[in-house]
Amino acid sequence: QVQLVESGGGLVQAGGSLRLSCAASGSIFSRNAMGWYRQAPGKQRELVATITSGGSTNYADSVKGRFGIARDNAKNTVYLQMNSLKPEDTAVYYCWALGIRDYWGQGTQVTVSS
Repeated sequence: QVQLVESGGGLVQAGGSLRLSCAASGSIFSRNAMGWYRQAPGKQRELVATITSGGSTNYADSVKGRFGIARDNAKNTVYLQMNSLKPEDTAVYYCWALGIRDYWGQGTQVTVSS
């Protein structure tokens, strides 16, 4: 059973920082691509950042230079460091992992006030 559990969301002022964490179960972690998506109210879920098992990263243009994704295989955890946050970053952030299918966490709310 694959489980992805996010933490670290919250309320922050514009220009602030947050770090999201996603703890993954078992063997899915070390050899699978993982990442973060987000969904704002009334909008479709969109990619934020992904990281392969080898550490290659990919970012949405809207977060390049502000967000950083990293993984710690020893802790089965993937992180999203979010800096210089903007009100338009407000969304529910979902952890994602690619296995025999897409796996998703339950989501964590990030709210950026202006």
